Formats: sequence, structure tokens, C-alpha cells
Amino acid sequence: MNQATAAIIVIGNEILSGKVVDMNSSYLAKELRTLGVALERILVIPDDVDVIAAAVSDYSSRFRWVFTSGGVGPTHDDVTIAGVALALGVRVVRHPLLEEQIQKFSGGKVDEAGLKLAEVPEGAELIYDEGLSFPVLLARNVYILPGIPELFRAKFQALRARFASSPFHLRVVYLRAAETALVPFLNATLRAFPALLLGSYPKWNDPEYHVKVTLESKDAAYVERAFAHLLAQIPPELVVRTE
Repeated sequence: MNQATAAIIVIGNEILSGKVVDMNSSYLAKELRTLGVALERILVIPDDVDVIAAAVSDYSSRFRWVFTSGGVGPTHDDVTIAGVALALGVRVVRHPLLEEQIQKFSGGKVDEAGLKLAEVPEGAELIYDEGLSFPVLLARNVYILPGIPELFRAKFQALRARFASSPFHLRVVYLRAAETALVPFLNATLRAFPALLLGSYPKWNDPEYHVKVTLESKDAAYVERAFAHLLAQIPPELVVRTE
């Protein structure tokens, strides 16, 4: 298993119905890329225990880290904990430390809905941070995060240092040309640098450029050689700027 791969499982009927826009996966994708982690899957699934279990079981065996987003509140459709537990073959249990924390927060007047927040997959680790009022749950290699974007981001920031890997090195070329005209240059660069992560992204109706080309690798020298190779082929008048 690659030690720097990840997958995101976004859980919620509200995402699939369009009632809520998923912002967590795009945020986490950018964060992981900055850290040098290769995000290989983003999956959006409904609030269904069996569907969650199947996804977690599959992804947790294929990727180093799995992040779930959503489905961890007190209501009937918050079934992520049950789905993760089923995937890992463990029970859902009430964690005594979480129960104690919830009791203190509520002044001892908590109902069953409130105590649902103390439920975890058996054996889950509680990750505390001074910036968090409630811990992050880690069940094996599955980080269980809330769906509310502000909370999702705060909890990931508390974990961020755990995922630092060798970074991706990036060069960018902005071009004033049709993407079809660039294909021979892109293909020639890939033949010369087959391990390069090469992307081509057209942009319509932009007065500055027509295509953004990105070159990435964890080998900085490799990227620079590929970058020079690409620029050597492209007529200079087509290059708007580089980064």
C-alpha cells in the first residue's frame, strides 16, 4: 500500500439531492496535495449503513488514509459510526470519556439523542487537540469527520501534521493557444518524461490565456527538466506566463 494515498467518503442524502453543496472534499483535496498526499478517490454516498460499510471496507484496505465527511450527529440519519463499525467488524459502543464530556457540557441533563454523540466504533482512538472542543475519531485508518465545513476544517487542521509527506513540485504554463494545437508538445513531453503528472485545462472567455498546463512530480529536478523540455517546443509567442 502506498504510504501517502488517501480517499474521501462524503456521506449525506443532502449532498446527493443537491440541497447542500459539498465543500469538504475540495478543501481536503487541496490540503492533502500541499502535504504531498495523493488523493485517489472522492466518493459521495447516501445515509445508508450498508453502503457506508461497503465503501469503508473497500477503501480502508486500498488506501493509507480514509476520511469520512458527515453523518456523525444526533439524528436518525446520522449513521456513519454504525457504517464504519460494520465495515471494520466491531460493535458500536458508548465511549465513557465522551459520555462524561457530554454530561459535563449539558450539566447532567442530556437525553439519548445527545448521548448518541458518545457512540464510537469499538476500539476507536480519540484524538484531542487544544483547539478542539470535541475529539476526532480514528477507527484503524479511518478518520471520522463532521460534515459542517467549519468543524471539518478545524478538525483536519488539528490532524494536519500527521499526513506530511514528500511534497509535490509544480510548474505551470499559461498559454494563448487552442488546446488541440498543444497536443503534439504535450505528447512529446510525456514520451520524454513518462512519470510526469501532466495536466491541460482549457479556460473559455478569459482575456489573458486559453489553456493552463501543469507539470507535477515529487522529484523537483525531474519537473524542471520536463518544464524546460515543454517550453523548448512551444513557440514563445504562445506563452503568456509561467509559474
